[in-house]
Amino acid sequence: MDEEVWQGRKVLVTGHTGFKGAWLAAVLRGIGAHVFGYSLAPEHAGGAFDHLDPSTFARSEIADIRASDRLGQFIEACRPEIVFHLAAQSLVRRSFAEPVATFDVNVLGTARLLDEVARCPSVRTVVVVTSDKVYANDGEGRPFREGDPLGGSDPYSASKAAAELVVRSWRQSFSNREGFAVVTGRAGNVIGGGDMAIDRLVPDFFRALEAGAPLEVRQPGSVRPWQFVLEPLFGYLALAAAAWREPDSVPDAVNFGPDLDGCWTVEEVVDALVERCGRGTWTHRPSSEPEASVLRLDAALARERLGWSSQLTVATALDWTADWWAVRADPIAARRTVLSQIALYREMISP
Repeated sequence: MDEEVWQGRKVLVTGHTGFKGAWLAAVLRGIGAHVFGYSLAPEHAGGAFDHLDPSTFARSEIADIRASDRLGQFIEACRPEIVFHLAAQSLVRRSFAEPVATFDVNVLGTARLLDEVARCPSVRTVVVVTSDKVYANDGEGRPFREGDPLGGSDPYSASKAAAELVVRSWRQSFSNREGFAVVTGRAGNVIGGGDMAIDRLVPDFFRALEAGAPLEVRQPGSVRPWQFVLEPLFGYLALAAAAWREPDSVPDAVNFGPDLDGCWTVEEVVDALVERCGRGTWTHRPSSEPEASVLRLDAALARERLGWSSQLTVATALDWTADWWAVRADPIAARRTVLSQIALYREMISP
């Protein structure tokens, strides 16, 4: 962890009211950055953002990433040096119901951000967060590497792959400022406290548990690269630090995912949660919407170039997530849980 990069640094996080964005803001604040946030209001109450100390942010703007004038004015006023772009429509099933809005936010929203950033000379580094689903999945189950073809059969995956192409275009066409770098981080199936999204397996499990109802599972045999939220976030930080220090040699895109033993089936995750909590049931409810049966990432590039590697097993990630859900009704206890997990993780990766 190259903490010197972040001391006193002005950092903009788009999507700071979301699950990963709120956690990232808390981490940045803890390592000495001045954090600015730009995002829509939280969609669900009681998530990670609601439990943050307001002093986490030097300034927080509730607005749409597609509002170019407002976004440009905010960037001009804050003059950030590093930007993390997480603002997105991040749900696969919602993308079937709202395909145009998904492409609008994820593709044109990214283009608008990069256009405004290009006008701001203070910005030297931009990390655009996409997804593990940007790859053209041939169904063979092999771990995807960064040079594999992009694709996506559902609107969400395709929109994130298209966002990668937008970033590539901006990098090649407009990134002629000395010391400036635009890179992408690819990760997915992130779990942790404070995720309140609908149609995500882990929060859906805990909501069903609280309601005393069985969890409905669409594809129990699907394999995914599960990881605790801090794993990819510290990967993004490492990628940004590398881009800050060596903009001409940093990789354009990097995968952040667990080793193969971190690729569990949906059924294995739910059964582990049932065992962890001592209660809960689930039922299989098939869906006609297409989803890849196997998804794995090869994170060798992150290990080799950034010194990043996954630290937590899936079992530990589920334990830490359950710890937050156990206290989420108490905002102070929920915030303390987040901060203590950040502190513990930082200790784990310290030399």
